[in-house]
Amino acid sequence: MERSEQSERSAEQRARRAARPYDLVLFGATGFVGTLTAEYLAAHSPQGCRWALAGRSAAKLERLREKLAAIDPACASLPLITADSADPESLRALAESARVVVTTVGPYVWYGEGLVAACAEAGTDYLDLTGEPEFVDTMYVRHDARARETGARLVHACGFDSVPCDLGVYYTVQQLPEGVPLRVDGFVRSNAMFSGGTLASAITAMGRGPQQLRAARERRLHEPRLVGRRARAPLGAPHFSRETGAWALPLPVLDPVVVARSASASARYGPDFRYRHFAAVRRLPLALGAVAGAGAAFGVAQVPAARRFLINRYEPGTGPDQERRDRSWFSLRFVGEGGGRRVFTEVSGGDPGYDETAKILAEGALSLAFDELPSLAGQLTTVTAMGDALLERIQKAGIRFRVADAR
Repeated sequence: MERSEQSERSAEQRARRAARPYDLVLFGATGFVGTLTAEYLAAHSPQGCRWALAGRSAAKLERLREKLAAIDPACASLPLITADSADPESLRALAESARVVVTTVGPYVWYGEGLVAACAEAGTDYLDLTGEPEFVDTMYVRHDARARETGARLVHACGFDSVPCDLGVYYTVQQLPEGVPLRVDGFVRSNAMFSGGTLASAITAMGRGPQQLRAARERRLHEPRLVGRRARAPLGAPHFSRETGAWALPLPVLDPVVVARSASASARYGPDFRYRHFAAVRRLPLALGAVAGAGAAFGVAQVPAARRFLINRYEPGTGPDQERRDRSWFSLRFVGEGGGRRVFTEVSGGDPGYDETAKILAEGALSLAFDELPSLAGQLTTVTAMGDALLERIQKAGIRFRVADAR
C-alpha cells in the first residue's frame, strides 16, 4: 500500500475512534491494582477526559465510584460498564466504546486474550501490565496482523514490568554515541511485597515452561528478521558487579525481552545491541538464599496441586496495605558503554508493584489517549509506542531518571 493510502486510512481510523463515547475505559477496576489505577486517574486525569470503569460486578463498581467521588466529586457520575472476560460479546461492546482500553485482569494467559482480540478487531488501543512472556508472544502471533490493519496499538507490560527497564535503557542509550555497538547491563533492587494477583501470575508462568518455549518459537516464525543490525538479550551469568557493589543474579523475566524488541525497532540502539538484566543483592548469603528460593518456587510451580494451593493461599485482589507500600522502593541502575564512552544511569521510585505500577499504567493510558505519538499499529513496546511522551509523563509523576556518572 502506498504511503498516501496508509495516511488516509489512518486518518479515517482516528476519526472513527474520536467519535466513540469514551477516551479510555479501565477494565478490572475493582481489583487491587485496578483500584489504585482508578484512584490515580481520579486525581490526575485532565479536564474533559471521558473515562469509565468496567468490571464483572456492578455493585463493586458502584462502591468504587463512591470512593473516587471523595477524590474528585465529578467522579460521582463516572459511567460504569459491566463486562466479563468470559463473555466475548461484552468485551466487543467494551472495545467498541473506547479509544483506549486498560486492563488489570490477570493472569492474562487465562483471562486476557478475549479483550486483546476485541481491541484488535475494533481498532482500539489496548494497554495491560502483564509480565507473562507466553501471553505476549501468543498475542503477537494471533492478533498483531489484525491490529495493524485496524490501527490498534497493543501495548503489553505497561507497569513495573517492564516500563522502568524499557525506558531506563532507552534513556541510557540516549547518553551514548550513535552508530556504534552498545552494551547495557541493568541491576534491579527493591524491598517490595507481592499482591495475590502478582503471585498468581508468577506461579502460573513458572508452571508453563513448555508452553512458554512453544509460544516463543512460534513467534520467531512470524516475526520479521533484522537485516544489517542485531539486538539481543542473553541471560548472562551470576557474578559480582563492581559497578554496583553487589552480587548480580540473572533474571529470566520479560523485561530484557521487551528491551531487545524496542532495540530491534530503532536504529538509535546501534548496529549491534546487547542488554543483560540482573537482580542486585548486596550480601553473598542473601544471594545464595535468593537462588535457592527461586529454585524451590520453580519446583513447587511444576506440581499442579501445590500451584493451586499457593494461588488460593494469597487470593487475587489482595495486597500490601498503604503503610507497607509507603516503605517500599525500587532502584534500577544501568551501566552502558559504546564508542569509547561509559555511562551510569538510575531509575528509582516508590512501591514498584502497586503504587508506581498504577501510576505508570494510568499515565500510559493518558499518553495513548492524548499525546502526539508515532503513527504505528500492531503489538508495540512502550518505548516504540510512546517513547519520549511516556518518559516525560512518568518523570513529572515522580519516577526519577538521572545520569549518575559518565566517562
